[in-house]
Amino acid sequence: MQPSAPPFDERLTAPRSWWFIAFGVGVACALMLLPLGTLPTLAGLVGGTAAAALVVSGYGSARIRVVAGSLVAGEARIPLSALGEPEVLDAEEARAWRTHKADARAFMLLRGYVETAVRVEVTDPEDPTPYVYLSTRDPRGLAAALSGARTA
Repeated sequence: MQPSAPPFDERLTAPRSWWFIAFGVGVACALMLLPLGTLPTLAGLVGGTAAAALVVSGYGSARIRVVAGSLVAGEARIPLSALGEPEVLDAEEARAWRTHKADARAFMLLRGYVETAVRVEVTDPEDPTPYVYLSTRDPRGLAAALSGARTA
């Protein structure tokens, strides 16, 4: 028997251009070590590229999942019973909630390279967090998964 797939699972990977920038960091490290000879130059290229790639990979490893009655967003695990109705935000509205409408107490898993988002009110009276803001490339899918999992 195979376990069922979660209703929503998204990894907020970094854009492809960031990987080219990581390679550029490696080239810059190689150029700094160029006066020392061939081996240090190659070590700088490999080491600098690897270090920059680790940073890009770590930043792009954020995951959003709706699984087992919970919303798992990055390090946070929030029971669906503590959440209200999800609100799909288009690019303009998402930008507003990231900037001038933002509340410092809110939980925000945002990535600047993802234009759309979902905002969900936190209904738990003991939780000081007013809402959860999640950058997502599929806001309608996330909202449907949250609504569907709450009613199930």
